[in-house]
Parts: sequence; structure tokens; C-alpha cells
Amino acid sequence: MTGRSSHLNATAEAYDAVAVQYAELVRDELDHVPLDRALLAAFADFVRQAGGGPVAELGCGPGRVTAYLRGLGLDVFGVDLSPVMIDLARRAYPDLRFEVGSMDALDLPDGELSGIVCWYSIIHAPPEELPSYFAEFRRVLAPGGHLLLGFFESEGGEVAAFDHRVTTAYRWPIDDLAAVARESRFVEVGRMLREPRDVERFRQGRLLMRRVP
Repeated sequence: MTGRSSHLNATAEAYDAVAVQYAELVRDELDHVPLDRALLAAFADFVRQAGGGPVAELGCGPGRVTAYLRGLGLDVFGVDLSPVMIDLARRAYPDLRFEVGSMDALDLPDGELSGIVCWYSIIHAPPEELPSYFAEFRRVLAPGGHLLLGFFESEGGEVAAFDHRVTTAYRWPIDDLAAVARESRFVEVGRMLREPRDVERFRQGRLLMRRVP
């Protein structure tokens, strides 16, 4: 982990420590969120209509969203900071590719990808560092490639840190997050806000973006 910023080291170590419990907690989560399944299906349709090609789930954790995207017909692989999470993903889905890596410095050529999914994985990026993440997404996405973001929405407030129970995370106003993406020449294709299922959870935001030349 040499050369990584302190928050990346802290995030990797925090998820290593809870990886087994986390994998069990989220194992069947997609079964209970039809709107999220619909949005993932729409993302897959956009990628196919643009000609297909490789897709990366960045911050893939134990791999359940990567596997779901493969079930939608995508050529997909997963990347995560946590070596323990990647071990769990490889064991659960041995026919899929999973790699340890950081989404702000991907070991990929320019324009390699047709799509990126970040499902609650940008939430741990400090706000001042987030533009560099979007710059990296732009670098590895081909023109016209699609980016799908899942995150916690700040419900009208400013960007705010909160205790995610694993490690520090941030809630974003959906308009502000879209503006950060626009600075790296992404255009918005669609958005969704989903109210929490219980009082202990925050409103959840979804942004579907497209990389323009």
C-alpha cells in the first residue's frame, strides 16, 4: 500500500477488518431494491446500445453487484482497495475477474472501458480529492462511456461527513456531485433519489452520467 494517501490506507484496513460480516450483510440486498435493479439494467442497456465493451465495478467489495451486472450480459470485472474483500469475491464468483486497486489510480489504458459502476464506493473520498477520481474515470472511459454512481444524498444540506460504521464517509447534495462530474466533462443522463427504508438510513442518490469528448 505504499504511495497511497492515508485515507485510502485507513479505508482498506477498515474494510479488511469487517469484510466477512459485510459480505453477509449485503449478500441478498439487491433482492429487496427493485428500483436499484431497474437502474442497473438501464445502465447495462446504455452500455450495450453504445456497442458494449469492458465494464469495471470500482469498489466492488464482495462482488455481488459485479456478478449482477454479468447476469445482465456485461463483460464486467471488479476492483477494490480491500484485499480481503477481493479474496471473498474471487471465492464467491470464481469465473469473474477481481483485482486489488484504487479507483483514483487504475492500472488500465486510456479509453479502455465502456462503463464504470461506483456503488457506494465514492462515499469515502474526501470532498477535495473527488475531482481527481472523476478525472481518472474520464481517462479510462472511452468517449460515450457511461458512469453510474450510488451514494448517500445530503437531503438539501451541504457535503457532510458521517460515521458509516466502517470508516468516515460523506453525504453529497445530488446537484453538487453532478457538478463535480461535469467539471470532468460528464453529462447527466438520469438521476434518482430513494428515501430510506428505515429511520437509521440516509436518502440514497443515483446519478447516471456519460463521458463526452
